[in-house]
Amino acid sequence: MSSAHSHPVAASARELIVAHGGRVTRTRIAVIETLQRSAHPLSHDEIGAALDAAGIVHDRVTLYRALEWLVEQGIAQRIAGGERAWRFEIRREDAHRHAHFHCDRCGQIVCLDDVPATPSPALPAGFEFDRAELVLHGACADCGRQGIKEGAR
Repeated sequence: MSSAHSHPVAASARELIVAHGGRVTRTRIAVIETLQRSAHPLSHDEIGAALDAAGIVHDRVTLYRALEWLVEQGIAQRIAGGERAWRFEIRREDAHRHAHFHCDRCGQIVCLDDVPATPSPALPAGFEFDRAELVLHGACADCGRQGIKEGAR
């Protein structure tokens, strides 16, 4: 699953955790580094598999807690994936907000750098806008080609 979306790494994982007043743990560092290296948002299972491949001992609960803390601190953000599963990506201060494309067939989520996700909503008095999330749904290029092949039979 590749994407044209790649991120420059602005701060080390350790620096991000310390800057947010958090406890520096191997799991938090590994999760941040995994998200920083990824070209697309990752599911909990994909992050867990990356930690396994790197030899980082973890359990599902520890990984969930690390991801929740990263989201609460604004280091990472959640994106709604299929099957009611979240995907996660690192938030970058220097990057614009962008939309995502969710393939309803294979579940892949791709960052759409050229599609802004920040509208200028007119909110009622006293409301404060934080962020907008735009997820477009359909079939990715691979799944779309498969559909064409199947329809041609």
